[in-house]
Amino acid sequence: MASQNKCYHDKQMSFFYNNSNQTKDDWNSTQLILVQAVGSLFCCFILVSNAMVIAAVITNKRFHYPFYYLLSNLAASDFLAGIAYVYLMFNTGKVSRNLTVRDYFIRQGLLDTSLSASLANLLVIALERYISVINWKVHSNLTKRRVTLLIVLVWAVSIFMGAVPSLGWNCICNLQDCSQLAPVFSRSYLIFWSVSNLVVFLVMTSIYLRIYIYVKRKTAVLSPHTSGSINRKRTPIKLIMTVMNVLGAFVICWTPGLVVLLLDGLQCQQCEVMLFKRWLLLLAVLNSVMNPIIYSYKDEEMWTTFKNLLRCVGNGTRRQRSSNANARPLSSSQDVGTTTQIYEDKETSRESDVLGCLKPEGSESSFVWVPVNGCR
Repeated sequence: MASQNKCYHDKQMSFFYNNSNQTKDDWNSTQLILVQAVGSLFCCFILVSNAMVIAAVITNKRFHYPFYYLLSNLAASDFLAGIAYVYLMFNTGKVSRNLTVRDYFIRQGLLDTSLSASLANLLVIALERYISVINWKVHSNLTKRRVTLLIVLVWAVSIFMGAVPSLGWNCICNLQDCSQLAPVFSRSYLIFWSVSNLVVFLVMTSIYLRIYIYVKRKTAVLSPHTSGSINRKRTPIKLIMTVMNVLGAFVICWTPGLVVLLLDGLQCQQCEVMLFKRWLLLLAVLNSVMNPIIYSYKDEEMWTTFKNLLRCVGNGTRRQRSSNANARPLSSSQDVGTTTQIYEDKETSRESDVLGCLKPEGSESSFVWVPVNGCR
């Protein structure tokens, strides 16, 4: 056994994998290609969908409230998770054994930072929802300055938590303390990481359960004094249900992984933690896929904004293609018929644009075309 006083910063990860008794690679070439192909599709969806959530909050003035600012920050953490998964997929298998310690810390740090950011965002959103419920308002009175400070604080804490192992809490100088799932991470760090996250899960679940019970009781008290049922769109419960679904998906997708990390930190010999490694990673990826779907399914305004954004992108793409086609010079091999067809298409498009900005006014026997307001 190597001396505990000696450090191994210059070693490749294969040295630490062997030290943790990971003597063979779990991925064969077929499995690795399949995981990379499916994972790439998932990651593309994660990046595009969460970028749309952020764009929706920015472009729609109805979302300019503290809750949606924090929700877009949660989408940003999922966006970072998508980047982390891409980096992980193409630095796993046999490739992971050739990584330097620094590269491995970057790989794991991205994942840990995205998880910490998601968890911290959910905790801050719980605070915002609690404030709104106590005041019985759809949105809290948090100022933009305070929301900005909360967002900055979330990322500062998340980056620090992701960098803790590289700052010294590792087993590079104490090989006996190395974990099996993360060969350069100390088992004590895994215990701290998993227990602290599980405790936060429990606290947030308790907060949202208390908020939900309070809102239900408040609704039951107010219902007899209102004309008809209370409109759910005008009460905080609608946004609370959205967050509770997001929190539920987060807890379901991440709790198994945290439990396995805890068992690895406790050095459970009979647990076979390596058997669950790939499936728990897939479950974690699935969480970032689910969040944008929950936003759009539970919030009709968000879904409408998504469709408008897609429509704008589609219209912009078609206009760009048309502009490129009209600006493309004709080659000598093109005949007169092709030139005539392009000219006719342009005239038809111009005529359609003109008619689209006019409307008939007058009787059926005598009417004139007048411009429509807003058309140029």
